[in-house]
Amino acid sequence: MPRFSIIVPTYGVEGRLPLALESVLGQPFGDFELIPVHEAAAGSPAGAISAAYAVRDTRVAPVESPPAGGLSAARNAGLAAAHGTYVLFLDGDDTLAPGALRAIADRLDETDDPDVLRFAHERTHWWEGATTVVRPSGRLDAPAWSAAYRRDFLGERQLIFPIGHFTDLGWNGLVALAADRTAELRDTVCVRHLLRRQGSRLYAPGESHLELLDQVELVLARAAAGQGLSEALFGQLFAIVLRSLAHPELLPAHHRRAFFRRAGHLYGLHRPTGLQLPAGHLGLQHRLLANGSYAGFRGLHAARRAATGALAALPRPRTPLARALYAVQRRLPLDRNLAVYRAHRGRGVGGDLTALHAKVRELVPRVRSVFLVAADAVDRVPQGAEHAVLGTPRAWRMLARATYVVDDAAFADTVVKRSGSVHLRIQRGTPLKATGLDRSAYPVVAAGSDGVAGSAALLGRVDRWDFVLSANRHSTETWERALPGRYEQLEYGCPRNDVLCAATAEDVARARRALGVPEGRKALLYAPTHRGHAPGHETRFDLEAFCEAVGEEFVVLLRAHHRSAVGAPRGSGGRIIDVTAHPSVEEVCLAADALITDYSSLMFDYAHLDRPLVILADDWEVFRETRGVCFDLPAAPPGHVACTERELAELFRDGSYADVEADALRAVFRERFCQFDDGRAAERVVRRVFLGERPEALPPVVPLAGRTPAPAPTATAATLVRS
Repeated sequence: MPRFSIIVPTYGVEGRLPLALESVLGQPFGDFELIPVHEAAAGSPAGAISAAYAVRDTRVAPVESPPAGGLSAARNAGLAAAHGTYVLFLDGDDTLAPGALRAIADRLDETDDPDVLRFAHERTHWWEGATTVVRPSGRLDAPAWSAAYRRDFLGERQLIFPIGHFTDLGWNGLVALAADRTAELRDTVCVRHLLRRQGSRLYAPGESHLELLDQVELVLARAAAGQGLSEALFGQLFAIVLRSLAHPELLPAHHRRAFFRRAGHLYGLHRPTGLQLPAGHLGLQHRLLANGSYAGFRGLHAARRAATGALAALPRPRTPLARALYAVQRRLPLDRNLAVYRAHRGRGVGGDLTALHAKVRELVPRVRSVFLVAADAVDRVPQGAEHAVLGTPRAWRMLARATYVVDDAAFADTVVKRSGSVHLRIQRGTPLKATGLDRSAYPVVAAGSDGVAGSAALLGRVDRWDFVLSANRHSTETWERALPGRYEQLEYGCPRNDVLCAATAEDVARARRALGVPEGRKALLYAPTHRGHAPGHETRFDLEAFCEAVGEEFVVLLRAHHRSAVGAPRGSGGRIIDVTAHPSVEEVCLAADALITDYSSLMFDYAHLDRPLVILADDWEVFRETRGVCFDLPAAPPGHVACTERELAELFRDGSYADVEADALRAVFRERFCQFDDGRAAERVVRRVFLGERPEALPPVVPLAGRTPAPAPTATAATLVRS
């Protein structure tokens, strides 16, 4: 049997799970089995990650656990499957420190295999900056993953994790009662624990906080059944109870008195004979709890808060009339059949929002859609939707009453997340450039986000999100790191890309006719990105010279960045077609035989068509160092990479832009970034967000090999001729 069984619950931490697994598999001490525990549901993202690691390494043995059982059920499922001499637990967003297993094994040998070995861990703040080392202490509120447990000891004492919140408290209490021999490893950090930005979910207000007393009662009852209760253990249990009572805001108001009475009953029932009460403020709390004096306990803490100024309030600034109206409207009930959409700059109405709106009309026709748009974008509102101009009283009124709030850009910081409302954030594609908090390391973009103040405002907006859409695992990991929050990641693909899978040959031909692509010509879509480090927004190379160099076979579709004023050069003879203002970038993609871009995220969408892509990386080093990137594009490109205009032209002149090597590069790129877009992204989003269906009930993602992208223009022309 292996020396260690390492159990890793994985639900809700898919973005960081590979880091956790790698931290175990990379240990120099290799005598272990690694047991990732994922939810028992078809299409589980964590299950897919675990399965991939199991194929790679035979020491990985994934198991399933019902998601309703939560953390405790997941750990118990891992325990049932464990074979190691010792069991360790690791949260899926934490990591084992290098050399941790060797240090633990050596200390177990030195201490003659105790029942429990507690070790030090390091707490890392969510921005991965400051750290704090926590030494082993035997406290009941210590995390279960900060110790190693002899598996035979757990089996003999029939120890499993109590179901419910605060399971670590119940577990630690039961272990403390049962363990005969314990040891410590004080000077070696074994686990690096990532602190969540919002703090532990355990201490979020709500009825779940009532379960604290369930865990306390379980430990007290086990002690009363014959194992005995020491004064020290009793004191620890009620120190935790009193700490919770000191923060009544954690509990709903109508439960606070009952919680206090139940705590007092348990205190009196299990109080050890001759217990010496602590001195000072803590001792007074003990006496009030023992006497059942709820009013006295409340008065004591109210006086303490008042003395420290905790109740001081600052006057709020005045707001404009529209925002005053917004505040009044928020007092009215939510409209359960109202969805509000807000696109980037109030102008980019198409894409994901339009595709999502169309699917909502189909699957949830009772929901009324209102697009918040700029005054000059009213004519772009999709069919069947209403609109309100941004900043007007009507827009604020709609925003205040909507149950569903969908955006692909930042709402104003004054927007309030109402209880019962559902906020869906649609990230605009797959990130290549640094985003969110990652931008702070790059002066050019950090300056545009107002530094620390901008980061604080960003995180305030993140806190409003319930769901965030992800196109691939790379995006999931990026959002989790750069935009930390409590939201649920929807690994469903991008609704706007559904058409790229569903379009027919006639759709492709119609798109080419609408854009004016001459018959018999190959259309090359050129889509440059914006460069914050370079003055102006001119195209990166001489388009006219490029057209002259590649010959009459090609025309260029110019899709300039929205911040650019560049259009097709005069005198280009119709070989450069400006499609910047075309309302549907998806239609432009359908019409193109190949894509040329530098670092535009459009490459990830276009890759779904499985057509040639060429990267013009003439300033990659400068771009990477000034703008920041999420991965090394030239090292893992979707096709050939040109570093000069001459190289670019040569790729098209000799046809190598679409050769076997280009196909192979694109295939690898598609495997990495085209994971979830199979033509049903919008359906999955609507069913999950608007209809509230469980993830396991949604249509499973069709594997990449089983998808059929829209036909290429060359094949389309041949098909239409034959027909």
